[in-house]
This record gives sequence, C-alpha cells and structure tokens, in this order.
Amino acid sequence: MAEPVARLDPASIMRGRQFIVLLALAAVVGLVASFAAWCFLEAIHEIQDGVYTDLPNALGYDSAPLWWPLPVLVLAGVVAAFAIARLPGRGGHEPADGLNPSPTWPIDLPGVMLAALASIGLGVVLGPEAPLIALGGGLGLLAIRLARRDAPPEVATVIAASGTFASLSFLFGSPLIAAVIVIEASGLGGPRLPLVLLPGLLAAGIGSLVEVGMGSWTGVNTSDISLSVLPLPDFPRPDLVEFLWTIPFAAAVAIGVFVIFRIGKATQKIVAPRPLLLLPAVGLAVGGLAIGFAETTDKGVHEVLFSGQDALSPLIAHADTWSLSALALLLGFKGLAYGVSLGSFRGGPVFPAMFLAAAGGLMAAQLPGFSITPAVAVGIGASVAAGLTLPLSAVVLATLLTSQAGLGVSPLIILGVTVAYLTTLALSARPIEPSPAVS
Repeated sequence: MAEPVARLDPASIMRGRQFIVLLALAAVVGLVASFAAWCFLEAIHEIQDGVYTDLPNALGYDSAPLWWPLPVLVLAGVVAAFAIARLPGRGGHEPADGLNPSPTWPIDLPGVMLAALASIGLGVVLGPEAPLIALGGGLGLLAIRLARRDAPPEVATVIAASGTFASLSFLFGSPLIAAVIVIEASGLGGPRLPLVLLPGLLAAGIGSLVEVGMGSWTGVNTSDISLSVLPLPDFPRPDLVEFLWTIPFAAAVAIGVFVIFRIGKATQKIVAPRPLLLLPAVGLAVGGLAIGFAETTDKGVHEVLFSGQDALSPLIAHADTWSLSALALLLGFKGLAYGVSLGSFRGGPVFPAMFLAAAGGLMAAQLPGFSITPAVAVGIGASVAAGLTLPLSAVVLATLLTSQAGLGVSPLIILGVTVAYLTTLALSARPIEPSPAVS
C-alpha cells in the first residue's frame, strides 16, 4: 500500500512573505520576457522584410524574382543545421513533436534562437510560439539562477513558467490564451496549480501590457508581430444545418492535420541524423513548392512560405479573391511544405495549421447553409485540437480569435474541437498520452 503523501496547502504558502517576493520576481521576469519576445518577433519581421523586399529592391528588382526563395531557404537550412548540429540544445525541440512547455536551459538559448530566426525569418513554414516558450522559460531559469542559485526546484519551475506565460501572452495578445496553453500542455493541476497560476498570470498580464504599450512608447505597430482578432462577419446563433456540417468538416481537418504531422515524423527520421547535409535540401524543397504554387495560380510565393500568422487576417478579409481551385492548391502546396518543415527546421506548429484550416474553412463556406464565420472558427479550433491534442486550448484560442463575430459560434467550436480530438485519437496508432507535468 502506498504511503500517504503530505498535503500541500497553497493558501498558507501564498499568505507568506516569500510568496510576495516570488510574485515580485515573476513580475520582473514577465517584463523582461515580454521585451525579449518583442525583440524576437520584431527581428523575424525585419528579416522577412529585409530578405524578401528590401534586398531584391537594392539589387535592382522591382520585387523578388520567382526563383528568390530557393537560395534564401538553402541559406536557412545551412544556418539552422549549424545551430542544431554544433550549438548546445540542438536548436530546441522538434516541432513535429508538438509543443514542449519544459523550460530551456539558458546555455541552450543562443542555439535555439539562431535556429528559429533562420527558420522562421527566412520563410520556412513554422510559427514563433515554440521558440517563445523556450525564450520565456530560459529567461526565467536564468533570473532565478542570478537571484538565488540555491533556490528549490519548485521555485525555478514557477519562475520559468512565468516567463513562458509572459512571452506567449505577448504573441497572442491575451493572458488567457497563454495561461490555458501552458497549463494544459504541461499538465499542471491539483494543489500546485494556484502556486504557478498566480505568478504566471501576473507575468502574462505584464506581457499583454508590454504588447499594448510598445506601440505608444516606440511608435512600432505591434499588429505586425502579434496575433489579432479575425475580421469575420457577425454570427448571432448557429442552426441545425451548421451543426451537421461541423461534424464532417472538423473530422476532415483532423485527418488533414494528422497526415501533415505524419509527413513531419517521416521527414524527422530522415533528416535528424544528417542535418548539415539534408536541411538545406529540405529548404530547397520548400522553396520549390512555393514556386510551384505561384506558377499554377495567380498568387505569390509568400502564400506558401512563412507561418501564416501575418497572412491569416488578409486571407479572410480578401476571401472573395480566392477561387476554390486556388484554395485547394494552397492546401496541397503549403500543407506539404508545412509537413517537411515540421520534421526538419525549428519553430512552432500552431500557426501554419490554423492558416491551412482557415483556408479549408473558406472552401467549406461554399457548402449550402455553412457560412464563412462558423467554417473558419471550426477549422481553427479543430486544427489546434488535432495538431497539439490540447482541446481546451483549441476552444479558447478559436473563440478569442473569432470573438469579433460574437459568441454564437462557440457551440460549433466546441463540437468541432471534440470531433477533431476524437478523430485524432482514432487515427493514432497508440493512445495519446497527456504531456508530462512540469516538476
């Protein structure tokens, strides 16, 4: 018979003076992590503009020529491979494995950031959320090491989590999304939850405050580097037809995401042993897919390249400029580029999945009785649920991103997330286990 475990009393701990000191340190870490997140996201934005707009102009081109992504993405492969093979930390966790909320050691941060800047900044189909998790957690561990080297592991966990809360909050513009993702991904619960949640929410709130204040303090438009609410038509309430369409559409999104992650896993097995040789080749393949899409449609290579974070709102706002055939080709070309990027480069898996699901939603909106708002909302929720197997995060993220349209879409999001999650469970070769709790 197992021995009884000593009961933790969060209330008594939180009444102590040491917890106030912990909150103050979490606030400082939140401020630093938020500013670091801004620097990272602004660097990605400047690299993308510099490489794909300013440099071609400086060389005499009116715009980047069609072949431009090929050498750029080969360079991305060379730099990312160097960070993975030669620097501590192997460039961070591999995006085909989902999100990893475990803190990154400070010594690994340079390699993680270099791999992420080369991958995301130069056009690979990955998002910034995973590097930001690493950045926030690593800065938290560094702060506690500088403040008190003999701090208990539990304190280091709380401060590292606070840094992660803050950096994700800056990206999503919402402490709520950051808190839900970190808590659900890390498996936090029970009596330990309030001890991590309070400092984390404080740091996340500071992250959102920094995100709001950066524009007025610096004149920088933070809409270029953080996610915003999607411009969808009002949707007061769903009807029976929309409920019926939600089920097969969410299942289709889950199947698509599952296939893309399988491509990522297959690529991972091939590329991981020889990154210096094969990562530039994968970059060349991603560039070739972007060029192939541009050649078969009237759209540009940028629709396939990049995470889709900045292109998500324009895609929806200009939905009438996309034909069904162009959307289908976008799903095929970007989906394949996303799959091989997942298994080779470094970055996050969330934003490309959401972008592809939104494109699928525009196609599904052509079905009788299924309008654009529920189709896009269900697609986004289903893609996150299928890709990350985090159903609560999927519901919260999709609901907040579509909040401008009203709360009428919420029941459909919940239904779609449930269907996508169960579909992913059924497709998996083995049961999906929850992420290990942060110790």
